[in-house]
Amino acid sequence: MRLLLAFIAVPLIEIGLFIQVGGTIGLWPTLLVVLLTAVAGTWLVRSQGTQTLQNLQGSLRNMKDPTEPLAHGAMILLAGALLLTPGFFTDATGFLLLFPPFRVFVMRNIKSKLKAGNFNFAPTHPSSDDDVIEGKFKQVSPEKDPSGWTKD
Repeated sequence: MRLLLAFIAVPLIEIGLFIQVGGTIGLWPTLLVVLLTAVAGTWLVRSQGTQTLQNLQGSLRNMKDPTEPLAHGAMILLAGALLLTPGFFTDATGFLLLFPPFRVFVMRNIKSKLKAGNFNFAPTHPSSDDDVIEGKFKQVSPEKDPSGWTKD
C-alpha cells in the first residue's frame, strides 16, 4: 500500500513543483535547472561511487564486515537514479542521499528495524597439513601422450 501511495504521490508532487517553479522563473530556466541538477548529480554519484567501491574493496581485503560500504553503495545508486529522473522533489531526495551523514541516519533507522545474525569475518589460518595433497602419478613422455596435451 505504501508503494502504491509513493507511485501516486511522487508524480503529483513533481507536477505541482514544475508548475510552481515554471510559473515563477519560466520554462527555459526551469528546464535548465533540471538539466544542471542531472549533470551535477551524475558527477557526484560517480565520485562518491568510486570512493565507496574503494571502501568496499578495503573491507573485503581486511576481512571486515562489508555491509556498511554496500549500504552506502546502494543508496548512492538510488541517488543516481533519482537525480537522473526529471523533477525537483526527486533531485532533492537524490542530493540528500549523496550527503554521507544523511546516509548514516537512514542506515541507523533501517538497522533498528532489522534483526540479523552476526557474521564472523575473522580470517582463518589453515594448518600446514591443508597444503599437502597426496596422490599417485605416472610420468608420460610427449611421444606417447595420446591426448596431445603435453606436446608443444
